[in-house]
Amino acid sequence: MSSLYKDITLREDVAGCLLCRDAPCTKACPYMVEVDKIIRSLRFENKAGSVNKLPDVLPCDTCEDKPCKEACLKGKLNTPVQIDRIMKNISDETKIKEKEVDLSIDFCNVHCENPFFLSSSVVGNNYEMVAKAFEMGWSGVAFKTIGLFVPKEVSPRFAALTKENVPFVGFKNIEQISDHTLEENVGFIKQLKKNYPTKVIVASIMGQNEQEWTKLAEIMTEAGADIIECNFSCPQMVEEGLGSDVGQNPELVAIYTKATRKGTKLPILAKMTPNVGRMEVPAMAAMEAGATGIAAINTIKSIMNVNLTNFESEPSVEGKTSIGGYSGKAVKPIALRFINDMKKCEKLKNAPISGMGGIETWRDACEFLTLGCENLQITTSVMQYGYRIIDDLINGLKLYLSSNDYKSVNDIIGKALPNIVPADKLERDSICYPRFDMEKCIGCGRCYLSCYDGGHQAIKISEKNNKPVLIVNKCVGCQLCVTICPAEAIKQGKRLPKK
Repeated sequence: MSSLYKDITLREDVAGCLLCRDAPCTKACPYMVEVDKIIRSLRFENKAGSVNKLPDVLPCDTCEDKPCKEACLKGKLNTPVQIDRIMKNISDETKIKEKEVDLSIDFCNVHCENPFFLSSSVVGNNYEMVAKAFEMGWSGVAFKTIGLFVPKEVSPRFAALTKENVPFVGFKNIEQISDHTLEENVGFIKQLKKNYPTKVIVASIMGQNEQEWTKLAEIMTEAGADIIECNFSCPQMVEEGLGSDVGQNPELVAIYTKATRKGTKLPILAKMTPNVGRMEVPAMAAMEAGATGIAAINTIKSIMNVNLTNFESEPSVEGKTSIGGYSGKAVKPIALRFINDMKKCEKLKNAPISGMGGIETWRDACEFLTLGCENLQITTSVMQYGYRIIDDLINGLKLYLSSNDYKSVNDIIGKALPNIVPADKLERDSICYPRFDMEKCIGCGRCYLSCYDGGHQAIKISEKNNKPVLIVNKCVGCQLCVTICPAEAIKQGKRLPKK
């Protein structure tokens, strides 16, 4: 029976791993199995990559002492990760031969060895950090936003949103632009370009008036940047007329884009705020004013985690907080919606887009690529797991492309766009009924509860075996039951014409 739930068990076991630095499980393995890398690949949805890392003969079955589990630091919290079970659950998978694929792409006429950049944030804030990321395989960086002033920051400035046992569903920050001086930032960029000439440096800038936007563009061009990114979208700047205040005003977007263009011949990205109804409007203003492409999305204005004892909200600075920027996995659907809207806009359909917002895995990355992005920027996942996520971003993307006979990352760009259509174009004359797998059903009744209390009362529970029975004449095919089943025992069934 347990083999029916192998994938569920695997996900739960892997989710328990702490993803340690210098992992003791791997160091303890007498057979030199890369335990930590295998589990990390599974965690980041790169199952094929994890299987490829397995030795040809798996020693776990004959290893009686299980020193990896003994060394697991999770055991200090409660119980160690079930490493032997994880290995056994993937040991019967077939290894995939990695074919030659081209991950490079020319974005805004700048050659990138792969589509993965660090986005403008604390993850790319000085020379040492970015150099480490470049060494590990990141193709480029949007350096943390540079201005002619150094902001005074608060402490603390980060908070996370959780759900049940899932940490980091979403993330809030109230951090501003770079806390380094202009001179320091120029030095970082010059040194990075000297030591890593093939890597791409995007200089993110933020001015307070037209003159500052022009001056910053001139300075960054002289420093050796490859692309200029105009930060029209930071939601937590202290002064008025900065960040998302600009991005919500198409006239200001146009004025500051023109001012930036006066200072450089480099490609210019206009970084959009999601705190608008229609992103196409400021995006068109930017492109018409001289931008080369669009970066989207920046963080979403947010308030989170109100303490119901003292009524403070996080991050709490001496009992107070402010509206900040929301990011992380939870914002991915919002980012994809804005990107789709821009790609469907006649005046923006050919504009290069650097996509960001909730990218954690190669699969997330592919979703952005298939909706038309040619470049990807990542922050929150790096803040959680470190620069090392690049290993599975690259490997997972390569394995996906090669196993589907794609030769290049260019082959998948925009492929999902035709399948996103207006609501009135969706097929409405048939019903796709759910199909119950009674062998996998454990009789928990979750489908019944959800259908009765939140659906169309189309499921009843059999008195004979305590399992669900579909009431066909009540079912509307909404698939809520498919979505909530914890045993993955309900799938989409046949599609039939409506009666």
